[in-house]
Amino acid sequence: MNLKTYIIVTGAYWAYTLTDGALRMLVLLHFHDLGFSPLTLAALFLPYELVGVVTNLVGGWLGARHGLNRTLVTGLGLQSVSLFGLSVRDDSWTLTSSVVFVMALQALSGVAKDLTKMSSKSAVKLVVGDGSLFRLVALLTGSKNALKGVGFFVGAGLLGWLGYRGALYVLGAVVLLALCVVLFLLDDDLGSTSTRTSLRAIFSKAESINRLSAARVFLFGARDIWFVVALPVFFDEQLGWSFGQIGGFLAVWVIGYGVVQSLVPRVRGSRNAAVHSGQPISDAKFWALVLALLTVGLAVLVGTEAVRPVVVIAGLLAFGVVFAFNSSLHSYLILAYSRRSDVALDVGFYYSANAVGRLVGTGLSGLLFVAGGLTLALVGSAAFTVCSWMLTLRLPPIAPADSADVAPS
Repeated sequence: MNLKTYIIVTGAYWAYTLTDGALRMLVLLHFHDLGFSPLTLAALFLPYELVGVVTNLVGGWLGARHGLNRTLVTGLGLQSVSLFGLSVRDDSWTLTSSVVFVMALQALSGVAKDLTKMSSKSAVKLVVGDGSLFRLVALLTGSKNALKGVGFFVGAGLLGWLGYRGALYVLGAVVLLALCVVLFLLDDDLGSTSTRTSLRAIFSKAESINRLSAARVFLFGARDIWFVVALPVFFDEQLGWSFGQIGGFLAVWVIGYGVVQSLVPRVRGSRNAAVHSGQPISDAKFWALVLALLTVGLAVLVGTEAVRPVVVIAGLLAFGVVFAFNSSLHSYLILAYSRRSDVALDVGFYYSANAVGRLVGTGLSGLLFVAGGLTLALVGSAAFTVCSWMLTLRLPPIAPADSADVAPS
């Protein structure tokens, strides 16, 4: 295992994730306070998700040709541009000008996110051994989500303390620091291949990659349908929560979700031999079913239960735990299914599917909330979890050749 590279990549990913979570909460709360409607708020985040579909595909191809260090540096650089660029906007601008400008910078931030995530996740496959792959993937993914939750809290806190511009300056400085570390310390040829990879290879995927990616679309679409816009606006309009309360609660939720995600390998008690026994596939099917049943039940309860706040909060906590198991298993399976020589391309394709799910979920979050409140948003989420479960049932076993093609520990 190349510990130095793992630490550098993980640290850069942590720095990006912290600012990404803070930026999302900062934009959501600031522009909601300015009077933007739920649909307009959803529109602000759509470009962020839309660009991920293309960025992950092309980013994986670029990583295979030129090295993951270059795609990682590019992602961090674009995030710093986005953060400092958003500070230019002034409250005196018209609604149309503000929306177009923020959408453009959010799109840039979306490119940054997907390049950074694809580079970091692919690097794990290259620098760790097969025996520690699941554990370190879960650690990277879980810690990332925990820090994103911290970012929600930081974003809300900075907005109240330093204001919109001051918060963006602080976040931009954090990303610039991470960029300097990567530029000076990361190896130049991480993940590059000697063969010339054609663009056609982006879509030439094995059955296992295609099915897992399809399940991922509905898994993350289900989460974002009620999490991105519907839930924060519900807390604000129906429960009268303050910005700090909303940001703090969502931060705790994401932090807890990340902690659970990082502990999944320990809870499963998995070992390398379990890869060939089919245990990860069986676990993925089981937890997909649990998530579907939970979300369907939550949608029914919210539509009929008088004590809605209690049901929503308890349901959100339960959803986070079960979703963490699903997400952690997916994050492992994409690397287990991928060959070392194709990992950047496969991970890029997989996270492109992830971006499709987030894009659809973000759009539906605002649309369904306006049409039928949180209840209808949860109905949409439940339908997506059922689709994810049905696709997970068709996942093929992990071929020994796939999991064996990993750098030795």
